[in-house]
Amino acid sequence: MQGKLLILWAWAVLLVACGGAVEPTAVPTPTLTAQEMLGKTVFQQNCASCHSNVADQIIVGPSLFGVAQRAVSRVPGQDAQTYLLTSIMRPNDYVVAGFDNLMPESFAKSLTGEEIDAVVAYLLTLK
Repeated sequence: MQGKLLILWAWAVLLVACGGAVEPTAVPTPTLTAQEMLGKTVFQQNCASCHSNVADQIIVGPSLFGVAQRAVSRVPGQDAQTYLLTSIMRPNDYVVAGFDNLMPESFAKSLTGEEIDAVVAYLLTLK
């Protein structure tokens, strides 16, 4: 009996030492730069009431989940950064099919250039 307990104890120590059950590895959250963090804050304060950053979640405007990848191909010959900047500064230029033209034109005046650049930098992280 004492031998069986010793074997069980040794087995338990071995499992603990080896980490026991294998836990799934969590996908690390990308670290945002200071500019991207500012952009996320500005987004949450000014954009999140109409735009979600969650896949397929529509609030008023289109979800911005994956917008960095979509923006590359929205206007031929235009990169994602230019498309997003134009979409904020002159929202009437690009209205996504299936959505009404409700984007305020006031962001070009109410946000600083630094804030707009930061929002664009943040949106480019949404892949």
